[in-house]
Amino acid sequence: MDVRSAGCVLLLPLQILYYVLKAGVRWLLPAAKRSLDRDLVLVTGGGRGIGRHLAKEFAKQGAKKVILWGRTERCLKETAEEISLSGTECHYFVCDVANREEVYKQAKVVREKVGDVTILVNNAAVVHGKSLMDSDDDALLKSQHINTMGQFWTTKAFLPRMLELQHGHVVCINSILSQSPIPGAIDYCTSKASSLAFMESLALGLLDCPGVACTTILPFHTNTEMFQGMRVRFPQLFPPLRPELVAKRTVEAVRAGKAFVYLPWTMHALVLLKSFMPQVALEEIHKFSGSYTCMNTFKGRT
Repeated sequence: MDVRSAGCVLLLPLQILYYVLKAGVRWLLPAAKRSLDRDLVLVTGGGRGIGRHLAKEFAKQGAKKVILWGRTERCLKETAEEISLSGTECHYFVCDVANREEVYKQAKVVREKVGDVTILVNNAAVVHGKSLMDSDDDALLKSQHINTMGQFWTTKAFLPRMLELQHGHVVCINSILSQSPIPGAIDYCTSKASSLAFMESLALGLLDCPGVACTTILPFHTNTEMFQGMRVRFPQLFPPLRPELVAKRTVEAVRAGKAFVYLPWTMHALVLLKSFMPQVALEEIHKFSGSYTCMNTFKGRT
């Protein structure tokens, strides 16, 4: 080991201590919250579930305009009308984020009819809810196309303009299952793990881009139609999250500039334990986390 390498090894504990203290100071003295009055927010899967609450919460906290994307026009229209009645300008467009050409086409329509998107919320997702051997191949592909590849297309469609304006934010509604998978949702867990890697890489790539940032939300079991088949080992200790809470914490995280948010905060312990536990202990964590059985194919927030 040369002198330079030895110096880096010796400095590592000091660097870790510095970043821990820096994080502590930021936690105790949070920065002023960003105003949303200049922002045009687009929420995928915005017609129902968490997406609907996200759109309403962004409007409530002062977003200039809200745009909804999804595959079910009836749900989109109902949500848009509700938001418009609250006093915030809201538009909706039918768009399947799994379809690359459709995403690029509708992104162009949004720019021409509404304006430049400055906050992109990648929320659309589906879950097949079966084991690998019981899953149809097309169903598995559909989960990956919507939950993972859809983020590639939407981000490529809107991020360039954010970079030009030096004003933008990319948000991903992920899941704790991206880091602690469960049986019965192999398609969803795999897609969310890929989605998390996408967001981590994107966040690092944007560190030197002024005015543009990322936020990834990793919630526990949320009480929506999508996860009616979810079963946890201790439901009294860890009840499902309300979608309204997930939406509120997401908007607060965007305004505070937080990169990653675990909901509830106790999920940090689950991820930490997984990093150190051997296989037997991991199996116990999986039992604690729960399992999933979906009665209907393709439940989701699209």
